[in-house]
Amino acid sequence: MTKAEKTRQYIIEKSAPIFNTKGVSGTVMTDIMEATKLAKGSLYAHFENKEDLSYAAVDYNMQILRTITSKVIKKHKTAKGKIIGFLNLFSDPLNHPVFGGCPMLNFGMEADDTSPIIVSKVGDMIKEVQQELKEIVDTGILNGEFKKDWDSKKFAVKVFALMEGGNLISRTTRSNAQMKIIVQIIKDEIAENTL
Repeated sequence: MTKAEKTRQYIIEKSAPIFNTKGVSGTVMTDIMEATKLAKGSLYAHFENKEDLSYAAVDYNMQILRTITSKVIKKHKTAKGKIIGFLNLFSDPLNHPVFGGCPMLNFGMEADDTSPIIVSKVGDMIKEVQQELKEIVDTGILNGEFKKDWDSKKFAVKVFALMEGGNLISRTTRSNAQMKIIVQIIKDEIAENTL
């Protein structure tokens, strides 16, 4: 990496948690200047404007989410273990593995009416997560872990929707009580479809 590339990456890494916590509209360049200890001119040498930086911050937060999720899933040998690992990873939204909470929920809710580019990035990530969950179930069916008639696509959509809904409930009520119920509902469905 060149010095300019390293500085650009440094700015992204320092600003990503701020954008994920405060949102795009709530983040101001002085927040980024304080976090990076760089002058405004230095920031604008690497990013055209705050919007340009926000796109990079969204990508960075999504990549953190991908990396954390992938590590947890790869730890498990069975399809059931992979799904349970995924559920356990996100079962405590008050201590989300990505600083500031789920970037898909945070950026998606803010950008749905304001930024088609961010909405597209979040939408792609949602499809990616759902596809990965579907493929895990499909592999479990092929391996004889799960019942052959289990609809993997419906399950993946349901898991994603329930977990993101639980995330929203937990973070707004400051309680994981309802998320525990959601996780148990999903685990019960897994048990019902396990051979």
